[in-house]
Amino acid sequence: MIALIIGMLVSLIVTMVGTPMLIRLVHRLHYGQYIRQDGPKSHLVKRGTPTLGGVVINIAILLGWGSSALYRYLHAGDVPSWSAVLVLFAMLSMGLLGFIDDFAKVSKKQNEGLTVGGKFFGQFVFATIYAVLALIIPTKTGMPSAQAGMSFIEKPFFSFEFAGRAVAIILFVIWVNFLMTAWTNAVNLTDGLDGLAAGSSMISFTGFGVIAFWESYHIKGGGHQGYSYAVSDPLDLTIIAICAAVACFGFLWYNSNPASIFMGDTGSLALGGLFAALSIATHTEFLAVILGGLYVMEAMSDVIQVGYFKMTHKRVFKMAPIHHHFELSGWTETKVVVRFWMIELLFVLLALTVFYGDWVARSGLLFS
Repeated sequence: MIALIIGMLVSLIVTMVGTPMLIRLVHRLHYGQYIRQDGPKSHLVKRGTPTLGGVVINIAILLGWGSSALYRYLHAGDVPSWSAVLVLFAMLSMGLLGFIDDFAKVSKKQNEGLTVGGKFFGQFVFATIYAVLALIIPTKTGMPSAQAGMSFIEKPFFSFEFAGRAVAIILFVIWVNFLMTAWTNAVNLTDGLDGLAAGSSMISFTGFGVIAFWESYHIKGGGHQGYSYAVSDPLDLTIIAICAAVACFGFLWYNSNPASIFMGDTGSLALGGLFAALSIATHTEFLAVILGGLYVMEAMSDVIQVGYFKMTHKRVFKMAPIHHHFELSGWTETKVVVRFWMIELLFVLLALTVFYGDWVARSGLLFS
């Protein structure tokens, strides 16, 4: 518990102190945000707002977990787990892609950064590295960092091992690439209003923290009653998830409307990569669809809008993603953001209810 508190405090301090320092630096470098011309006209006043705020979020999560890991090593001799290192690799590698994209935008002084092909290639390379290492690197607990299959909660309902290990690795690489691409794009689409992505990420990562903590409390081989989880190093995953939630909380102080800084793709792609990696590491890939319900809603609104327009040349929404639809329907930006936070909170509570209900059922306590 002390390690968790240390991680939280360090993450909070880094974001609260580091963000205003970054704002001043970005101002001096004239690295301001360039606003899409086809977006709501009310957003044009945000042109020039400092971006690259995701740099602080990434550093805060990394230092928060690192300080916690250092305390545990000095106090009990615990070495950092491969599961945690790989999850952080997923976050930082996707954050690096976002940084390159953001830097290209501000250096070209336009709203276009990396090409779609360039971003996809980068995601493919990093996601593939993560997938292969998560399957082949042994952990200190002997439990897998990842399972070669698709899981709702813990046990795969569809295993990729049906045709041998080599095919399983290939299928898992494809699966991980899909998850990384889907979640990074979903969080990126959610990052369209002041505080929307930061606040909803704070809520969703808190949910992941609760799930990982419960798994650590009921780890296979432990002495607790009820169903136990074959998850590798869930306490490390708990600390990372909570550090992410706290980093988003601290960043929100400066990112709330009117935003003093934007997280940019550096933040949204990193958070999306972290969300995907945590779902894989906690073996909750499909439960994450509920846990990150707001992200799914945002992404699906964009898919529906584009698909329907291509078929009929008509629009379902006034503008996609869906938060812009409500803006153009007369809601203030702040009202959209707060209500979308509430929606994400409901999704997280639903996911936690399902998760706990699954544990009760598997523990045989449902009718006891």
